[in-house]
Amino acid sequence: MFFDNWTDILQVILSAVVGYAALVLFLRVSGKRTLSKMNAFDLVITVAFGSCLASTILSKEVAIVEGIVSFVVLIGLQWVVAWSSVRSPLVRELVKSEPTLLFYRGNFLDDTMRKERVVKDEVRAAIRASGAASLDEIDSVVLETDGTLSVISSSKEDNMPTAMEGVSQYPSA
Repeated sequence: MFFDNWTDILQVILSAVVGYAALVLFLRVSGKRTLSKMNAFDLVITVAFGSCLASTILSKEVAIVEGIVSFVVLIGLQWVVAWSSVRSPLVRELVKSEPTLLFYRGNFLDDTMRKERVVKDEVRAAIRASGAASLDEIDSVVLETDGTLSVISSSKEDNMPTAMEGVSQYPSA
């Protein structure tokens, strides 16, 4: 149960070292976008990398070369989707969500929060994390495409913050 033989241990060590080195190399070559967290597809790819690495390390049925090929295929798919989404509005619409306004100038947008499954306590926590002590200091809170909450402080001017362009439900200037 605790130990079978040294051969299995050495296989795990070798698989881990080679698999890890290959993954790091491929990620460096493929660029920063491969492990970005810009949308849900990026998260799926990141989790898939971990799953492939774990299978390569721990499964006797998965050869190291098969694990390396899985890394190449996932990086290739991620590259194709990212490349396509930059060039095609249809692909971009299929794989990316848009940021959504949850709080605007002192008001929680309850219908939107319910739709996005976010509660007021989570929005308040994001506001506190931004360093604000009062809701009056906040212009808006946005649920980003990667699931994080962005807090936009109130500006002295009554103009729309330019960073809010493209956010669902944000009032136009």
